[in-house]
Amino acid sequence: MNRLLNRYCRALEAVCALLMAAMVFLVFGNVVLRYFFSTGLLLSEELSRWMFVWMVFMGAVVVMRERGHMGTDMVVVRLPAWAQRLCLVVAQIVMLYITWLMLDGSWSQVAVNRETEAPVSGLSVGIFYFAGVLFALSTAVILLHQLWLTVSGQLSDQELVMVQESEEMAHLALPPEADDPAPGTSHGQR
Repeated sequence: MNRLLNRYCRALEAVCALLMAAMVFLVFGNVVLRYFFSTGLLLSEELSRWMFVWMVFMGAVVVMRERGHMGTDMVVVRLPAWAQRLCLVVAQIVMLYITWLMLDGSWSQVAVNRETEAPVSGLSVGIFYFAGVLFALSTAVILLHQLWLTVSGQLSDQELVMVQESEEMAHLALPPEADDPAPGTSHGQR
């Protein structure tokens, strides 16, 4: 299952990269057309907005898989392993509920807007809202897999804390006291 989820996320990353390239091409091309030729492509604005929304939702799936979402761990890291596991299970169940709400709402929007045409492209507006459905279904699978790993005891104690220290904050970690001399002193002057 891990291998399948990793491949799926790599495919989403590739699609996100393609969407980003297409957005740059559309927006930059439209700027050039307006600046130099006093014209533009109306389709460019609509498509790039849709591409951006799809890219954000697909990127959110990848971040969910990598456990890269924001959070704080100042309470959870101080708990014993069994309490950390319990907190993780509760958090995953709450996230599954929120994912269900997202799926239900997105699917309702797809159903309501499937007959509605976008003003410029004429495409179904349901396509726009289907990004939320893709996000919710993908996230539900990831969360169910993570919940299974948590409940079945396949996660190590280090994996029980959902938040990972960011690279930006790593330099702020205090070094061990024995290795670091006090400010203004050398190793021999303690």
